[in-house]
Amino acid sequence: MTREILAPARVHGRVLLDESGADDGSLRLLVGFHGYAQNADEMLAELQRIPGHDGWTLIAVQALNRFYRGRTHVTVANWMTRQDRERQIADNVTYVDGAIDAAAGTREVSALVYCGFSQGVAMAFRAAALGRRRADAVLALGGDVPPELLGDPSTRFPHVVLAAGARDDFYTPARMRADADALTGRTERVETVAFDAGHEWHDAFRRHAAGVLARLR
Repeated sequence: MTREILAPARVHGRVLLDESGADDGSLRLLVGFHGYAQNADEMLAELQRIPGHDGWTLIAVQALNRFYRGRTHVTVANWMTRQDRERQIADNVTYVDGAIDAAAGTREVSALVYCGFSQGVAMAFRAAALGRRRADAVLALGGDVPPELLGDPSTRFPHVVLAAGARDDFYTPARMRADADALTGRTERVETVAFDAGHEWHDAFRRHAAGVLARLR
């Protein structure tokens, strides 16, 4: 007879920090989560392209499930699969909490913004809703709100920005509007950003993200 068990394991995740724009005052963290088959290097580069991130510490968290991109030696990762889904969600949230603790050290965090692209959007929302630290905002580009969070009426959300390209086949404008409707009454504020592109980063999103960061300075 075949039996399945879940065995705990200690793993180490890869996290990149850019503290070049941080000041000597309070610690403001912009934490980014990459999409499927991407890595922390690519996510950090996108965070660095957001205008007005001076005064913020940028953190790019790489997913724990690593693999090679196609037939190359480029290491990329994905956040989770359907297998043992609930356990992976809990493991990922614990991982993000630990990454932020390691980055902050003994310093007090005065502002915390999560930013996700594609598959990383779900991680941004889970970190904001389930993590130990209170989040000030979630910047979500090209990905939807996780169904388990929407399905729990007790889950509250911070300020949320939802963004989608008009030609995005993965996260369509219709899905974005449905998420915005579902978040109504459960968040401090929800905004939508539509732009003429596909499933990709866009300056319209970067400008909107910059405005959120400016209001938290």
